Amino acid sequence: MKKLAILITAVIFASCSSDLENLNENIKDPLAVPGESLFTGAQKSLVDQVVDLNVNNNNTKLWAQYLQETTYTDESNYDQVTRTIPEKHWSVLYKDVLKDLDEAEKVIAGTTYPTPEQEVLKPNKLTIIEILNVYAYSILVETFGDVPYTEALNIDNLLPKYDDGETVYKDLIGRLTAAINALDETNGSFGSSDRIYNGDVAKWKKFAASLKLRMGILLSDKDAAFAKSTVESAVATGVFTSNADNASYTYLGSDPNTNPIHDNLVLSGRKDFVAAVTIIDVMNTLDDPRRPLYFLPTDDGTFKGGSIGETSSYSTYSHVSAQVEEATFPGIILDYAEVEFLLAEARARLFEVGGTAKDHYDAGITASILDWGGSGSDATTYLSQSNVDYDLAILASTATTPWKEVIGTQKWIALYNRGLEAWTSIRLLDYPLMATPADAVSGFPNRYTYPIIEQSLNGANYGTASSAIGGDEAETKLFWDLN
Repeated sequence: MKKLAILITAVIFASCSSDLENLNENIKDPLAVPGESLFTGAQKSLVDQVVDLNVNNNNTKLWAQYLQETTYTDESNYDQVTRTIPEKHWSVLYKDVLKDLDEAEKVIAGTTYPTPEQEVLKPNKLTIIEILNVYAYSILVETFGDVPYTEALNIDNLLPKYDDGETVYKDLIGRLTAAINALDETNGSFGSSDRIYNGDVAKWKKFAASLKLRMGILLSDKDAAFAKSTVESAVATGVFTSNADNASYTYLGSDPNTNPIHDNLVLSGRKDFVAAVTIIDVMNTLDDPRRPLYFLPTDDGTFKGGSIGETSSYSTYSHVSAQVEEATFPGIILDYAEVEFLLAEARARLFEVGGTAKDHYDAGITASILDWGGSGSDATTYLSQSNVDYDLAILASTATTPWKEVIGTQKWIALYNRGLEAWTSIRLLDYPLMATPADAVSGFPNRYTYPIIEQSLNGANYGTASSAIGGDEAETKLFWDLN
């Protein structure tokens, strides 16, 4: 009996021990996250950060003077520090985008899929991840200058060195070229896990070539020969040829998968933004048919913009249009109109990309008007105006380089709602001229300053990088911004 009692006690103890261990198991969350899910999450984080207008996340629509704040005007006056905007931008791109893409790549590479049909998609999936890696890093370089690159994303190295921005940028272009060559258009990729192209490899190839065009143009003043070969190579590969090619992220109708602009302007219940006087005055002068597509008229039927850097009554000035506020309004990270303006710039720089600067300029304006819901006749009428017609506008310009003013102004109008790329275009072409904010805390920001946390935790590498770029100041021009 004694032996039996001991045996029963042992069984009960073992059973209880097993039950207690089971209580510590998380049965709600998966043990491993599929690489495809990580890719989808990284893609959404990337597009959200690019299209957002929340003043805590992205101030570039204010700096491109598309919008003006109604009450709290710090960000319109170039204050980057109060809300630590650079830190948010840095964190999203490194942690929520690049790190998740890195993990997605590792998981997908290490996964053996159950069927040959699924296994054959793996190379294209990995290549598309590489393309988005290049896109995310290009934004970091264009925003900050020198950034962690060769030592980034390593959890065993919390103090990564910063790499030279120009070196990184050219390396990214090389990676992009390799990715373009690696894509296999005879096979698919992510399917519905891809919210931009639904796994269409041919469209991803066009996107990669168009991104290469954009990056090549950015280096035109710094290294004309390298820029020329990059641009011409991209065009030969095949860039966007219609609005159907636009890199357009599909948002859904309910939170948290709506366009973040809808969150900021509708779900928040806040009234923080009105149209900015800079874009409204230009569009009014040009009688631009996109005004009612971009903005709502005021009660008297006119379009009015708030003064830059000043408080602006919500009831007095134009607001963004209803379509921009829609939950499902697509998140654009690169479009056909931009590509045509880039090609116009390329021809103005005498790069061999076919057509004339005027051809591509006209195509860019037309693509923008059509994409926003205007008509072909709207575009024809607009282009016939003497202050829009490319040749006449060039003759009327008093700028040192007239094509920069003419192309730069129309490109800026077309990039409305795409603050990051508009800000980059303004810095490269120096047009249109931005108004000086009422209480500006710096000159026009040529870059985000480095995150304060980098100064605190990665001080030595931060100091080296700051010295290398010419000082961690908002006004410091980056390596590609020479004029």
